[in-house]
Amino acid sequence: MHRPLVLAPGLVVPDAALTWRFSRSSGPGGQSVNTADSRVELSVDLEAIPWRDDAQRDRVLERLRSRRVGTVVTVTASEHRAQLRNREAALARLLVLLTDAVAPPDPPRRATRPSRASRERRVRAQRRRQEIKALRRRPDHS
Repeated sequence: MHRPLVLAPGLVVPDAALTWRFSRSSGPGGQSVNTADSRVELSVDLEAIPWRDDAQRDRVLERLRSRRVGTVVTVTASEHRAQLRNREAALARLLVLLTDAVAPPDPPRRATRPSRASRERRVRAQRRRQEIKALRRRPDHS
């Protein structure tokens, strides 16, 4: 039916972990909108995915904690008239969501100090802005 969802090398979401639901869409469709179940809900049970290690599973669960109910994450698609295109859109959304969640964390930022030249540029820019704004002020008649 569709290509397997590959999140990372050696990490594939099995079809058994996916649940599809279809309903009537409120989006475009004209007269067919009330008869066709074109809205797609795609759910995945994160516990049904064979994770490579517990750290990977925990990272995904943590990053998606606001998007899930229990261990199930759901995405919807209803922007197309055809159910097939909404299926493809939902799969693409789920793939992006899970791929981003499974990605390793960024390396910690190493603290650096601004260079002398960048500090001088910042001070010059501040002075220039002060002068421009000073010209906008009303002249002081003392």
